[in-house]
Amino acid sequence: MMDEISSTPALSTRAAGLFGTLQLHYQTLLDRSTPHTGPRWGATGFLMFVFMLRIVFAQGWYIICYALAIYLLNLFLAFLTPKIDPEMAEEIEEAEAADESGPGLLPVNNDDEFRPFIRRLPEFKFWLNSTKAVLISLLCSFFKMLDIPVYWPILLFYWIFLFIITMRRQIEHMIKYRYVPFANFGKQRYNRS
Repeated sequence: MMDEISSTPALSTRAAGLFGTLQLHYQTLLDRSTPHTGPRWGATGFLMFVFMLRIVFAQGWYIICYALAIYLLNLFLAFLTPKIDPEMAEEIEEAEAADESGPGLLPVNNDDEFRPFIRRLPEFKFWLNSTKAVLISLLCSFFKMLDIPVYWPILLFYWIFLFIITMRRQIEHMIKYRYVPFANFGKQRYNRS
């Protein structure tokens, strides 16, 4: 009886050590993959292709596919949206100008001022969350209890309708506040002469 009690803390210590080692290797892999944007997204695209093949050939798990599509749309919108909403920034600036007690935000009225586009969801987190979602969806497609019978054309039509409405609103927001989230891909390169 005493041997069982004394071996339990050692077992939990070893499990914690193993978990810590696995977490360290996982973080190292993520850190090393950070600068390799193309291969990262290529791997995620391949996983998505495998998942879609699984859905098409199995003729099921449409609700899982729909949930994945809604989640990826949500991530994409967060990727396109600025970290500080210009509409809210104007309201904060007006409130601080009326209050006159705080230093206020940086000037936003001058059109010549450079303001970098900072995303609400950075590209790396967008990729990581997308990859995790595709892997979880692929895993869920192997459980028969998650294959809920639905009429998939309705889900497809509803998702397309939701995508069009949401993207139209997002594009209107981009035009209204004059920001382009895709203008800063890569660093500018100069030719050596």
